[in-house]
Amino acid sequence: MPITGTTAAEIAGSVRDQVASGALAPQAVLPPVRVLAAELGVNRNTVALAYRRLVEAGVAETRGRGGTVVAAVPQLAREGVGVGGDSIDLASGNPDPRLLPDILAAARGGHYSQPLYGTSAVDEALAEWAAGDFAEDIEQPFRTLVAHGAVDATERLLNAHLARADVVAVEDPCFLASIGTLRLNGYRSAPVRVDGDGMRPDSLRAALEDGARAVVCTPRAHNPTGASLTGERAADLRAVLADHPQVLVIEDDHFSAVSARPYHRITPATATRWALVRSLSKFLGPDLRLALVATDAETAARLEARLSAGTTWVSRLLQHTAHELLVDPRVQELHERARAAYAHRSSLLIQRLHAHGIEVPHRPDGLNVWVELDVDSRSVVRALADRGWAVRPGHLFVRDPSAHQGAIRITSSTVTEPQAEAFATELAAVVADLRTAP
Repeated sequence: MPITGTTAAEIAGSVRDQVASGALAPQAVLPPVRVLAAELGVNRNTVALAYRRLVEAGVAETRGRGGTVVAAVPQLAREGVGVGGDSIDLASGNPDPRLLPDILAAARGGHYSQPLYGTSAVDEALAEWAAGDFAEDIEQPFRTLVAHGAVDATERLLNAHLARADVVAVEDPCFLASIGTLRLNGYRSAPVRVDGDGMRPDSLRAALEDGARAVVCTPRAHNPTGASLTGERAADLRAVLADHPQVLVIEDDHFSAVSARPYHRITPATATRWALVRSLSKFLGPDLRLALVATDAETAARLEARLSAGTTWVSRLLQHTAHELLVDPRVQELHERARAAYAHRSSLLIQRLHAHGIEVPHRPDGLNVWVELDVDSRSVVRALADRGWAVRPGHLFVRDPSAHQGAIRITSSTVTEPQAEAFATELAAVVADLRTAP
């Protein structure tokens, strides 16, 4: 079925109809602009505009010299993929469920009155608690909102200020959900290198000078590397961002309450659009689906329009439950235990790896340990799976898989001392075998 139309809207509509009917399959190459323009008897600019609209709508994507192709449904890696058989799961990226509080008990506690349409979208008690928590780290005025988790907050923040095909600076390697958010919304990523102290200022500056309109940064317990910003590194990043006050700055402080590292802010005082996001998933439970957001007034107004009562507000029952948990001394004590446990388990694994000649150059925070090896990570993951261990290959977390061919991510949140010793022994054996393989 030929593409038809004499205007950009008609041509784009014709392509969309054929994609919907299956006449144009995913990855099908659309005719070159000049060829289709000649066939339809229209100006090349008309076809170019039609293709641009298709790309903006996510129907097509550009491949440079490879032309414009019909977009496929993105195949995205995600956290928490189930591990089959008797394998020991060091791949999930999950917190230890034994270090999470009883959500149902909290939901039944305190005074809860059923809200109706038109009620404030944010629970007053939770908002007051969050404002006090944020005020310890934010000097400029801010508004407090609630989103359906950190990923939802990040997506809504980007959509509030950016257009499809805009560039977002993100850490490289990067959190799986952030990679998915950018791809699903049609944003382009500008990878910013990460070392043991977090995002590198020189790499961030290059991304901003190349046109990035937003930056998403994890200030501590970076996933997958475990890196946390030092005060000096945060100051250097603030200095870089101060030269770009219109750039949207999103800080994803996902591990806040159970982090062993202090929070160091990268948002400069000159920033006009910014947000600090604190998910509750890692220490209250992923199924609570809540993140607290502190942001500037304009951004808050844009988010409120998308999270208003009567449409897509976050359940007030969940907000009530979160507040009951956050102010419960028993839960606060549980957070202290979790902080110590995660730090101990991470250190335990690193010590065992070191004893077997495998080095982790910095002390990570969070649930994961990132290990750079001198052999192919896919081969390592397969060999470990054959021996009963599940880990994640590093290429899933990067824009250019060739840059981290030997990296693996190990989730240490539930590891025991015997498991740490056994795993380190197995990993060392796998690496030795691969080094000598023909």
